[in-house]
Amino acid sequence: MADYRAIWAVSEAIVNLLRTTDRPPELDSDMDFKVFTTRDFASNTLTSGSGASLFPYRIYINGTNRAPPGRFEVNGEPVKHRLPVEVHFLITVWGKEASLQNTLAGWLMRTLEDQPVLPATVLNSVIPNVFHRDETVEICMAELRTEDLFRIWDVLGLNIYQLSIPYLARVIEIDSVRLRDRESGELIQDRSFEMAGLGSGTA
Repeated sequence: MADYRAIWAVSEAIVNLLRTTDRPPELDSDMDFKVFTTRDFASNTLTSGSGASLFPYRIYINGTNRAPPGRFEVNGEPVKHRLPVEVHFLITVWGKEASLQNTLAGWLMRTLEDQPVLPATVLNSVIPNVFHRDETVEICMAELRTEDLFRIWDVLGLNIYQLSIPYLARVIEIDSVRLRDRESGELIQDRSFEMAGLGSGTA
């Protein structure tokens, strides 16, 4: 039951997990970890030039749990149903030497495998107060055909492919901030108005 910042928070939380986890001596302590947009790929905007980037490229509705019930406000008012989504992303490793890229890929895959379910403490580590205390998000490797992987790089407009690993974050349940009527299910809307001499009111 996270709020609308959930996708942003999950992306940043994964990057922060990689950034703060102890690395072996073979991996430079100056490595950078960052969430990328398409513009970042052209010039590799990692501070040190080496490290890993996380690139969300697709968001799907989780079809097995289309409309989970919403939460209740502290006053007992029901909120509209949650929106369950799955985020597909690529983790790309950057480094001048093949040995560095391959070592980094093995390390980060093992790191994410060691903690496949992210608790709220991790999910809120960069963007606070997005997830409730009992919420979790699963991080797992995704299936992506080689043709689809290369197609993504074609769209990015780059001629050089960088070693990339597909992942999936599921299920991120985005909560609504709008109330619904208990009996009819209709949305409750607050309307503010002003009347001459009477000030403002709500209907």
